[in-house]
Amino acid sequence: MSDGHLAFMIGLLGSVHCIGMCGPLAFAVPSVKTGRVYLFTDKVLYQLGRMISYSVLGACIGGIGRQLWLSGLQQGISVASGLLILAAACSRIFKLSGVNRTPAFLLQPFHRLLGAALKHKANHLIIGIINGLLPCGFVYLALAGAVNTGSIPAASAYMFWFGAGTAPLMLLATIGVGFSGKVLRGRINRMVPYLMLFLGIWFILRGMDLNIPYLSPSKPSSGVAECR
Repeated sequence: MSDGHLAFMIGLLGSVHCIGMCGPLAFAVPSVKTGRVYLFTDKVLYQLGRMISYSVLGACIGGIGRQLWLSGLQQGISVASGLLILAAACSRIFKLSGVNRTPAFLLQPFHRLLGAALKHKANHLIIGIINGLLPCGFVYLALAGAVNTGSIPAASAYMFWFGAGTAPLMLLATIGVGFSGKVLRGRINRMVPYLMLFLGIWFILRGMDLNIPYLSPSKPSSGVAECR
């Protein structure tokens, strides 16, 4: 499975979580003009805005990841990412109080920016771009995968495909409000920590250099050749 396919599947499987987190905002932003065509266009622009933000975040994290790869730390990055994902998954599975709560100081800049955009009646593309900057554990999970790609273009593409994976279900939900009931969202949300466990173990195996194709491929001692 390529990095792009993996990112898309992460986004697709976790998009029900996105509906719970970002859905209320997407539902609340009104279309300027009435009609099904305008509604569809606005909601597509909203999803595109989120994908733009994710791609930019991917490029930023890719710059960090590239420097670490150039330092020959790619395997350690993969193992560390896996351990962090496993810790996050266990905190959700065992319901450790307060661990998954986003600190208020991280949310305040987002709320101010969003409030200003809504006040000035920004279009759906701008609102989507702002929404993509919302502090979110699921986005952090995707960024942990992006940093392991080892280059800025690859990390940006990884986050683009992650956003593309979240888009279909979000688009359907915003066009047909209520199509995904609370019971279904609850069941799928309970599966997310186990998806995180799988990803955490996979990232750890990737960093262990076991020479197993796709699962734990062997990497050169330095990431310079791969990152150029």
